[in-house]
Amino acid sequence: MAKRYGGKYSPDGSSSTSGSERSGFQGARVTPVGARANVMFVPAIVLAFTSLRGGATDFALGLGAAAIWVFGAFLLREGLKAQAAYNERKIARPPVPRKIAAAILCGLGTVGAMMTHDAGLIGSLIYGVGAFALHIAAFGIDPLKAKGAEHIDEFQQDRVARVVDEAEAYLTSMLEAARRSGDRQVEGRVERFQISARKLIRTVEDDPRDLTAARKYLGVYLMGARDAAVKFADIYTRSRDTSARSDFMMLLTDLEESFGKKTQALLLDTNSDLTVEIDVLRDRLQREGVRLDRGPNS
Repeated sequence: MAKRYGGKYSPDGSSSTSGSERSGFQGARVTPVGARANVMFVPAIVLAFTSLRGGATDFALGLGAAAIWVFGAFLLREGLKAQAAYNERKIARPPVPRKIAAAILCGLGTVGAMMTHDAGLIGSLIYGVGAFALHIAAFGIDPLKAKGAEHIDEFQQDRVARVVDEAEAYLTSMLEAARRSGDRQVEGRVERFQISARKLIRTVEDDPRDLTAARKYLGVYLMGARDAAVKFADIYTRSRDTSARSDFMMLLTDLEESFGKKTQALLLDTNSDLTVEIDVLRDRLQREGVRLDRGPNS
């Protein structure tokens, strides 16, 4: 769906655009679902129409195979999105293997499609295995292992991954609610807040010890922001209430500033921890008689 550009020189634009607003591509994401994945819906449509020319058995087989292909194409799209989210995060659990399931469905749909063209059972199975292999070659398989920092225990990694998944779900729901409101500026403002929130998420992923300090932000505060966005969308779509819009925009500003300050505080704490560890190590080395020749920048 086309969207009207909203900027400084647009009819509804603002002349006082801040630096973060001018950098419109900051935090932009390329959709992981490309044309190749969307093309996978086409064979199902073609098969459904060509099945109309056969008998009752061919018609049933054709429609069944087409339905399997459509479901497989849908799973492929969701699998590509899940893999993109997995690749973006530093600590993540493996997603549900949707791409592998999509490849299996592609093979099963091909078997049914070839049965309608009198390929025989053996020939149809050969074509099905070939379709499965080509699907895997074209789109690959899902990530099957959890990833995270090697020095962090598995329990801590899983704990961080759960909080990050929950936080990302809240952010996604917020953006969906903003889009439902039909206000382009509100949508852009929510996207700006997402950038700030994801900086905090990445900071926690870099150092999971910060999870305790940031958990309220990634849980309670984001859940409240999600609920506020949904309620705003409900009100604004009915009445176009400007006061509700103004209150919601002010809330987003307060949240963005709060999340930004929390991220900076965690980064400063991390730097302080590093300084303490360096000083402790130097003291230990000096007690054991190791002399450190400090340079001018030491």
